[in-house]
Amino acid sequence: MASSTVLLVIVFVIDLIAFALAVAAEQRRASAKIDKNDTSTYCVYKSDIATGLGLGALFCLLASQLLIMFVSRCLCCGRSLRPGRQRAWAIILFITCWVTFFIAEVCLLAGSVRNAYHTKYRTILTQNPPSCETLRKGVFGAGAAFIVFTGVLSEFFYVSYSKASDGYLPNRDAGIRMGAL
Repeated sequence: MASSTVLLVIVFVIDLIAFALAVAAEQRRASAKIDKNDTSTYCVYKSDIATGLGLGALFCLLASQLLIMFVSRCLCCGRSLRPGRQRAWAIILFITCWVTFFIAEVCLLAGSVRNAYHTKYRTILTQNPPSCETLRKGVFGAGAAFIVFTGVLSEFFYVSYSKASDGYLPNRDAGIRMGAL
């Protein structure tokens, strides 16, 4: 099975959309202003679109990862891979791809949840001067960086997987003795 160029292009485009959404979410984070009335001082958070952009990036990255894992049968199912350097690289890239995917998803989800919290509520402040918390700068940016890492690693994983599984049929008649690795 040779690596599919069409699949690699589709995954690249989906990852590019996820990256663009994460960068846009970073640029459009919630902002706050201090407002006063007769009895208290409070923060009013300006509603914006960063939460939706962050969730869009999250789901695009999830779709990209699921597509690669579905086509490669998640490395666990299907035929065994040909022994050698390509199999070793496929395993290493599989593990690092999932680690970077998890980090990107956590950044995007945490940023979206925290940003949504600040756009939904007014916070009554007792301290003087008031401190209006907003989402820390760089949360969506870190998610965007890990989207790039995940995209690159998943595509390299798929190419290594394709080379390691290309035309390899393990010896099925091993009997009691050890079969092919």
